[in-house]
Amino acid sequence: MKVKQIAVIFILIFSLILAGCGKKSSEYELSVTRTSFIMGTLVTVKVYGPDRAKIADEVLAELKRIEELMSINITESEVNEINSNAGVKPVKVSEDTFKVIKLAKEYAEMTNGLFDPSVGPLVQLWGIGTRHKKVPTKEELAEVLPLINYKNIILDEKNQTVYLSRPGMMIDVGGIAKGYAADLAIDIFKKHKVKSGYVNIGGNVMVYGKKPDKSLWRIGIQDPRAPRDDLMAVISLENQAVVTSGDYERYFIENGIRYHHILNPKTGYPARTGLISATVIGDSSFHADALSTSVFLLGPEKGMALAKKMGYEVMVITDDKKVLMSEGIEDKMKIINEEYSKK
Repeated sequence: MKVKQIAVIFILIFSLILAGCGKKSSEYELSVTRTSFIMGTLVTVKVYGPDRAKIADEVLAELKRIEELMSINITESEVNEINSNAGVKPVKVSEDTFKVIKLAKEYAEMTNGLFDPSVGPLVQLWGIGTRHKKVPTKEELAEVLPLINYKNIILDEKNQTVYLSRPGMMIDVGGIAKGYAADLAIDIFKKHKVKSGYVNIGGNVMVYGKKPDKSLWRIGIQDPRAPRDDLMAVISLENQAVVTSGDYERYFIENGIRYHHILNPKTGYPARTGLISATVIGDSSFHADALSTSVFLLGPEKGMALAKKMGYEVMVITDDKKVLMSEGIEDKMKIINEEYSKK
């Protein structure tokens, strides 16, 4: 699907600084932070409270399990088995893989095929983010575009199988799988009755509860036209996901033209919708992940309408640095860079 490393967006979580030199902290004020490289990106898990180390390790193990099921970079993953059997036979998959592909297909239907999990051959052709990046020829595009059609992903819910009906088809759920994994991490928090923590999977950020001092988590949104550490806004949240997609995450410039990784499967080229960034906020990282790319592909008007329909908040940045945001986050999102202004 989308080869998205939102870690490059640098979503910054402002950590709690425990006060009181010499003051004994309660068990719920103590935290552990674990970092690892999973699902092709940097993962950070922070847990406050009893059994924090055990819980953080359980989260990382769960994320690794999802990676092994769905990564196109792991030869024996279920997604690669599906791709290798394109045009040959249906492949029985786990409940997790089926659920992810099913939701990806639902978003393909809602976006009239702009968000399409079968975009794999096009992603591979462009090679954005790899040493083999290039602008394809019209002939090369004409060869792969017929392979991209979510309607040719055949799902059998009863037998839990996935079948790509044309040889050469390829699905890639790397981006949306990160959102799914973040939701599973929060399920582990809930199981262990964690009161406070967060998970950051390459920028797919999910915060849980409030900080131990009862303040909201503050999440920084990357300035899409500045170095990685520069922010353009900060949002204060609890129990929600924040996911951003933009044309600055993975790209290359050739002859003065920016070619980014969010590809339009209709044209074969990077999407040009007047947006440079789309941030989605809501209860599920799984949906926020799919929506952030969908909003970017649809453009501001249709994209924001879809997010509203799905019950999610959104902030988009246009290519002239104007900011549009849904009403539900106007009092939570603070623009901190004067180069950006509300439209």
